[in-house]
Amino acid sequence: MSTTSIPSARTRVKSRVSFDRFRAWLVAYATDPSARLWLVIQFAILHAVIWTFILINLKAAQDVHMDVAEAWGWGQKFLWGYGKHPPLSGWITGLWFKVFPATDWATYALAMATVSVGMVICWLVAMRVVDPRRAFLVVVMVALYPIFNFKGFKYNPDLLQLVTLPLVVLAYLDAFEKRSWLSGIWLGLAGALALMTKYWVLTMFGAIGLAALIHPERMRFLLSPAPWVAIATMAVAMIPHIIWLADSHFVPLAYAGDTYSVDDAGLVHQLVLGYVLHNAGLLALPVALAALAMALVPPWRTLLLRAPSRIVTRAWARGVNPGVNVSQALNVWIIQTIVAAGPPLGALAFSIYLKTDWGISLFFLVPLALVAIPALRVQSAVLFNIVAIWLVLSVATLVASPWIAAREMAANRDNTATYGARSELARELTQAWHSRFASRWAIVTGTMDSIQPMVFYSPDHPVAFIPNEAWSSGLTTLDEVKKDGFIGVFDPTDGRLPAFEKWVSEIAPNAERIVMTTRRFTHGKAGPAMTWNIYIAPPAK
Repeated sequence: MSTTSIPSARTRVKSRVSFDRFRAWLVAYATDPSARLWLVIQFAILHAVIWTFILINLKAAQDVHMDVAEAWGWGQKFLWGYGKHPPLSGWITGLWFKVFPATDWATYALAMATVSVGMVICWLVAMRVVDPRRAFLVVVMVALYPIFNFKGFKYNPDLLQLVTLPLVVLAYLDAFEKRSWLSGIWLGLAGALALMTKYWVLTMFGAIGLAALIHPERMRFLLSPAPWVAIATMAVAMIPHIIWLADSHFVPLAYAGDTYSVDDAGLVHQLVLGYVLHNAGLLALPVALAALAMALVPPWRTLLLRAPSRIVTRAWARGVNPGVNVSQALNVWIIQTIVAAGPPLGALAFSIYLKTDWGISLFFLVPLALVAIPALRVQSAVLFNIVAIWLVLSVATLVASPWIAAREMAANRDNTATYGARSELARELTQAWHSRFASRWAIVTGTMDSIQPMVFYSPDHPVAFIPNEAWSSGLTTLDEVKKDGFIGVFDPTDGRLPAFEKWVSEIAPNAERIVMTTRRFTHGKAGPAMTWNIYIAPPAK
């Protein structure tokens, strides 16, 4: 005779009590002045750890992105600029890899540490605008935004702006409220840090400047010392970089002009449309999940059966909302509107090649802009729901990540850009140099996508030198290339090969020329084979 075990009423009540206690604990810590910052920091650390392991699994069959390898190379010398970009991203990689080894997992840890610091700053921004309950909702929405997880896998200046731009907004809101010379100094230093990350931050600077001019309380701010002290502080802080710019003949501006100027109007329209749709799609996820968290507030089951529309309408109400600082919220709404509309309109007006990645840094205020709507009411249960959604999705992705990686590799088995064995080539070339010259391999030449992985993966970490390119990183010179010798690495299918071979013939006519083929095996599965033209020029005697 079989029996069925039915949970007792006491068990069900105990589970309900435990659930209610945890929800109450979360809300209490999220709103307690002595605990809420530590809760946010713990959440950000947990996010960074989980997503670092996810990325390690997802990218197991891939080398690090060339932007990451390039930033690593910059970090080996602390300069005031690196050809294409200002120096801050290189400085940070240099400091990070003084502690961590040059391995794939350390780059993903750096990327997740970057976005997690950005999350904490986004919470600090939110605390200037909304109450602690809403601010915690904002930070979890940010964690669900794909830019802060899946899309945040590659550390580069775009990703670093998720730290420096929230810091600028935080400093601006502080200066707008306090209007003191000290808050102006902070704003100026934050602006200098952002400008030392990437010149694209001028987009945010313009939005903040317009917000200060449009805001109804503008005269109180503009007549205070804060904005003028900020401008003077930023100008002084930027002097070393400005000197470098002049010495380098403003090479980053030449790079931007040569790389992102487009003559095809049809292509510009296509890129702008792609930019808008791409970023709207990414933002839809955290917004939809936050709406789901609000809909699942009890008694949602009863409402679903008796009054379905109430699931949505109960979160909205008229009247004054003490949980929102409307004056600061207006700043956020103006800034986000301008940075959302400005780049697409600017690209159309000036025929600019608008990359989707340029939106990475510009939409971190969207969750706050929505949560700061005064008519929106945020109940305590929403915080538990949004954290539960984040945790379930993160853990599920962690568990599924090996399977996702295997599926992606099977579907793109011939994609050499993603699965090409560049790290294997770096190690083989290091051995080839050592066997010939019994010395350190100092310099690698070729195109960025071919040689940056050599810089990162070779045990010798050679310096990259890209011939026929006006925006040299400044890490080495042509004289050093001739003196130390080099290994040239080139994809034979690249249309720039004839120009490179001409350069090699002029610089090192006696260079040894060989062809090498590499292939990576991951969990017994073969990746695509890649063939490389290799040029080995010995050091000068």
